[in-house]
Amino acid sequence: MKRYRLSLLTILIAMLLFAAGCQSSPAESNDQTQSAEETKDLILATTTSTQDSGLLDKLIPLFEEEENINVKTIAVGTGQALEMGTQGEADVLLVHAPAAEQEIVDSGDAINRKRVMYNDFIVIGPSEDPAGISGLSVQEAFRKVFEKNAVFISRGDDSGTHKKELGIWEAAGITLAALAENSEYIETGQGMGDTLQIAAERGGYVLTDRATFLAHQDTLGLGILVEGDEDLLNIYHVMQVNPKKHGKVFAEGAEAFVNFMIKDETQKIIEEFGKDEYGEALFFKYTE
Repeated sequence: MKRYRLSLLTILIAMLLFAAGCQSSPAESNDQTQSAEETKDLILATTTSTQDSGLLDKLIPLFEEEENINVKTIAVGTGQALEMGTQGEADVLLVHAPAAEQEIVDSGDAINRKRVMYNDFIVIGPSEDPAGISGLSVQEAFRKVFEKNAVFISRGDDSGTHKKELGIWEAAGITLAALAENSEYIETGQGMGDTLQIAAERGGYVLTDRATFLAHQDTLGLGILVEGDEDLLNIYHVMQVNPKKHGKVFAEGAEAFVNFMIKDETQKIIEEFGKDEYGEALFFKYTE
C-alpha cells in the first residue's frame, strides 16, 4: 500500500512538472500575444533609385525598430508606384515625379505629401563621347544625340526618370514619333540599375539619377558628361494613400512613415548617406 501511494505521488509530481514545462509564464505569454497584435505590415511603393542606391536598406530597419511595423517595399517605376496608390494597393509612396504626384493629390488618392530630399539627374555616356555632348546644356545634349544618331538607352517604364527624360526631349524639340523611328533609341522597360548595365554594354548615353550611378559606376565604364543644369533637379516626396478613399490602407503606419522620413534625425542620416563609400552624399535634405 505504501508502495502504491509513493508511485501515485511520483506520477502526480511528474505530471505537474511536465505541465509547467509546456506553458510559458503569464508575462511571456502576454508579451508574445501583445507583440503579435502590434506588429503590422506597411506596404511602401517607391522608385527603384531609393532601393538601388541602398538608402532604404539604411532607413527602413530604423523605422521598423522604432514603430514595430514590418515594411514591405515594392520598388518599381514612379508611374507604377503612383498607380498602386490610386488603386489602394500601397499604404505609402516615396517617389520623384512632382507633376504626376500632384495629380493624385488633386484626385484625392493621396494626402500628407511632404518633400523629403533631392539629388540631380545626370547624362552619362562613353568616354569617347561620339555625339560630342560633354559640357552642353541638357537640351542641347539631347538634340546632338538625336542628330548624330547616337545610341541612347531609355528606361521606357513610366518611371520618374523616364518622365523627366521625355520632358527633356520635348523641350529640345524632339517628338515621341521621331524617337520611335530612331533605331538607336532603345527602351529597356527596366529599372535604373539594369538600364545602366545595358547602356554600358551598348556604349550608349543615358539619363540617370546621380545616386544610382554612383552606386554602380565601378561596373559601368561610363562617365558623367552633362550635369548641373537647372532642368536636372530631382526632388523626392513621400505621401500617404488616402484612407478615406481607400479604406483598407494602414493609415497609422503610413502617417508614421511620413513623419519618420521628414524628422531631423532621419534627415541627418540622408545627408550623410554615401559620403564614406563614394566621397559625396547621394541625397540632400529638402524638407518643407
